Amino acid sequence: MKPFVINRSGRLVFPANFFGELDFSVLDTLEQFTAVIERDFEAKAPTGTDILHRVESGSYPSRFELLRDLGQNLFWVNRYSMTMFDKRPMRWRDVPRHRDDVFLPVLTPWEDRDRKVAAVERAYHELAPRWAADTEDRVFALLFDVFRHKLHHATELPAIKPTVAEFLAQPDALTFVMPDHDPDHHLFPVDEILDADEEVPELEALMRWAMVLHNLYPWDGSRTTLRHPADIGPDDFVVTFHPRNRDVMAFIDRVKQARDTGPAVAETASVPVETVSPRTPYPPVRVREAFAVRPALEALAVVRGEHVCDNEDVIRNASFSWSPMSAEEIARKTGIRRRCYTSREPNHLALDAARAALAKSGRAPDEIGAVLVSTCTSNRQIPSIACWVSGELGLAQTHTSMDMVAACAGLPYGLAEAVRQIQEVRRPVLLVCVEKFSDKIGSARTSRMIFGDGAAAMVVAPAAEGAPVDVEVLQTYASGPASEVNSIIWPNPEFDNDITVYGPEVKSLVQRYLDQMLGELSEQTDPDDPGRSLLESIELIVPHQANKTMILDLAAKAGLSADQLYFNIESMGNVSAASIPIAIHDAVRDGAIDRPSRIFAPGFGAGAVGGYAVLRIDPAIVADEVVSDSGASVPIGPARRTPTTTDDVRVAFGE
Repeated sequence: MKPFVINRSGRLVFPANFFGELDFSVLDTLEQFTAVIERDFEAKAPTGTDILHRVESGSYPSRFELLRDLGQNLFWVNRYSMTMFDKRPMRWRDVPRHRDDVFLPVLTPWEDRDRKVAAVERAYHELAPRWAADTEDRVFALLFDVFRHKLHHATELPAIKPTVAEFLAQPDALTFVMPDHDPDHHLFPVDEILDADEEVPELEALMRWAMVLHNLYPWDGSRTTLRHPADIGPDDFVVTFHPRNRDVMAFIDRVKQARDTGPAVAETASVPVETVSPRTPYPPVRVREAFAVRPALEALAVVRGEHVCDNEDVIRNASFSWSPMSAEEIARKTGIRRRCYTSREPNHLALDAARAALAKSGRAPDEIGAVLVSTCTSNRQIPSIACWVSGELGLAQTHTSMDMVAACAGLPYGLAEAVRQIQEVRRPVLLVCVEKFSDKIGSARTSRMIFGDGAAAMVVAPAAEGAPVDVEVLQTYASGPASEVNSIIWPNPEFDNDITVYGPEVKSLVQRYLDQMLGELSEQTDPDDPGRSLLESIELIVPHQANKTMILDLAAKAGLSADQLYFNIESMGNVSAASIPIAIHDAVRDGAIDRPSRIFAPGFGAGAVGGYAVLRIDPAIVADEVVSDSGASVPIGPARRTPTTTDDVRVAFGE
């Protein structure tokens, strides 16, 4: 998990975007690590030669573009050291010679250094400011101080540094050396980096980059040289590299072992198989005809994340691995201007939504027969959110309490199971859809633009005799080509366990499912008017809020007009399983549903899941919105006076 923080200015900050920390526990080989480095540090970063060519050709329109290139170049230069090591200047005579966890960098002098440094300095002063000259000057001062004191070539740096003994065995090797070292050399405290506060979002991001890069050199660069082992005096200082944590050291050991003994046996790659269609199609479930007990929707309640993250917040936290993009460009690309994040755990959002839905329905907890939770971002496995919510509601027993992972099709999957449960228990079912993406995004730009946090809960109960049918048709799908099944992955070891979205594959599965859904609705008859299709009877489409631009484009190809669809994605982002029920709530709030209406709610997403529900939504079921508190956590279980001890374990197992 990589949570955001709120700084002293009350702004959201995403530390994972600029500190460059990686989870080495998920990296087994040097090749895996190199692939991550190439993607996140090298793909977007110019070399010093690239910057020189751009300067000499007049390619920079303003100071900002030069500053951005400098920052990305310096993150690339430090791609291995910042991800793996802490740098510590140490007197040469005090450096341990035979430890396997102390390393020295071996460096190659930087070619054409003086020319490149002079060109950058000259170009900066000749270029016009983009936004704020004083801020840009402060950023440049920090970046250029690192750039001009860089002594080594950066194109071919080894990820694994030599130990001190290995360095000494290379008489021609060069490493950092300085005559003395000030232990109070200025470094920016973490809080000062988090609290960076600039009026221009793009410059706030650059300021954080500059502060982080400055901290990567905790010594006086102007007094540093490169020397051979024989030229280092006992009172000189060298820069020792120490693994940042045990996972880094374990990774280094794995790499060295592979060099000595050969790589471990790789897992057998899966053999691509031909995708085959079902022998017979899966027909939609017409609820009136399929089930004896008809479902009624008694309540719908929502809880949003308590922190608003707008597009400017995203840009203020731009990672060095991102392509340049403005807040307005994010809005044009996705249709999203802000999303809601929460500091709370998903189970707490679920509980608040559940309580609000029960209150709206007038149902007491002991009337509930089952608790179902649709989520793909649970931070807990045992107990499930559904079981935890059941306990917090005071339910001594349910017929079923379980979580379902159906991602963005969470509502149709949840409703389908709720309707089945009603047939067995013949009492109300509590369905909660909840997601928390904000701490699972890390520095992945696409995911940060799109996803948000929130919850919704519905009470689905047996309908009274003669009452209108609220759930008309249900359909669920899953699977498809492997590329679509794996189009959204979390956790993804290749992206430091962050959630990862592969856009073209997502668009492909959405197009496939949307065509199938509309085809089925066209073939189905209206249960109340067999003379017209079910599609013709739909009064409003409330789709999964994935990407407004993409959905409108695909809908237009299917012959649907924009005024037939309702979106709240502009203010909520994509909340996966919770997106459709929150959008239904907002459609009532905004007057798009102002009377009992038949809606079509299609969902599609990760795992190549899909599904839809045709529902009758009465505005009267919508509860007043639950406003979360400031994020104060609620104890997950009953308070304990003393911590768990081994005696507790013995008692639990009957000893």
